Amino acid sequence: PGRRAGLPWRPRGCSKMAAQSWLESLKGAKKTALVQDGKKKVHYLFLDGSEMVEEYDVSNDQLIVRKWKRKSQLGSQGHWQVEVGETFSGAVGNMEQQLIQESSSNPIFTRKDTKTSFQWRIRNLPYPKKVYSATIDPDQRCCIVRTSNKKYYKKFNIPDIDRCRLPLDSSALSFTHANNTLIITYQKPKEILQLEQEVLWELKKVKVAEDGDVDCKTQ
Repeated sequence: PGRRAGLPWRPRGCSKMAAQSWLESLKGAKKTALVQDGKKKVHYLFLDGSEMVEEYDVSNDQLIVRKWKRKSQLGSQGHWQVEVGETFSGAVGNMEQQLIQESSSNPIFTRKDTKTSFQWRIRNLPYPKKVYSATIDPDQRCCIVRTSNKKYYKKFNIPDIDRCRLPLDSSALSFTHANNTLIITYQKPKEILQLEQEVLWELKKVKVAEDGDVDCKTQ
């Protein structure tokens, strides 16, 4: 399970089976959960050896972090890859942190969702709103952000949409700009909203340890 970049467009009839398959993968994964600092941290170990960590705000069940660790083709453990949340959140060394600080004036791309939408923030973009555009490429199944002054270009997919094999909808995509930050929003389709509710319901069945009771693999 996980990111399926480059999936061809499929009619919505296939999307229900894909969403159900993803839900069954989550149900079949070995799960441990820990409540710490107002967050519910869930670690998943899938049958293929890949791992996923999610963090939810305990006050409203809002997803804050999702990251993956997958084994390489040779079987060695890879690095954590962030899907939702700050890319450098909590797990960087001094050298990496220094490099981040040195490049702090460069655009920083992060995903931070809401209950009803996928949302990405690109900081350090000082140009006026009129130079930006956000479009959908249905063939490559991705969103594209570009500026008319050719100062910035970003192409990214939506793994949640790919996992459920849903078509991308241009009318769901919008953006705004304020305080040198471009905010791109994609309204979640009803299939995603329903799936997320089912996942939250499934997670309520997982025994949750309090801070210090278990070594939850979230680091």
